[in-house]
Amino acid sequence: MAKRRILVVDDTETVLMFQKLSLGPEYDYDTAKNGLKALEVARVRKPDLILLDLEMPEMDGLAFLRQLREDSALEDVPVIVCTTKNTPTHVKAAFDAGCSEFCAKPIDRIDLGKKVRRLLGEKRG
Repeated sequence: MAKRRILVVDDTETVLMFQKLSLGPEYDYDTAKNGLKALEVARVRKPDLILLDLEMPEMDGLAFLRQLREDSALEDVPVIVCTTKNTPTHVKAAFDAGCSEFCAKPIDRIDLGKKVRRLLGEKRG
């Protein structure tokens, strides 16, 4: 069976590496450092799930989410927002824009793994 594909979108290299290491080698990963690049990658690679930061250059996470949800080929891809912006206002804005789950940074890798597996419909752990 082919590995599931996760697109990790964050403008910080350390975060990109941490999220991939946290979830482990059972997934294939693509990365993007801003929302514009993430849309381009998502349209070509068709990820099974997206991990998304809100604060990025060129196109922020909320703008990315809105455009993703308007694309009929990508509108159903689950998105977990992972951000330091975790006030009730930010959480509401992320869900209003179309996120599936929310994780506050610093990310709890066990919690992130559970959310990823649940959204991908995986039974383990």
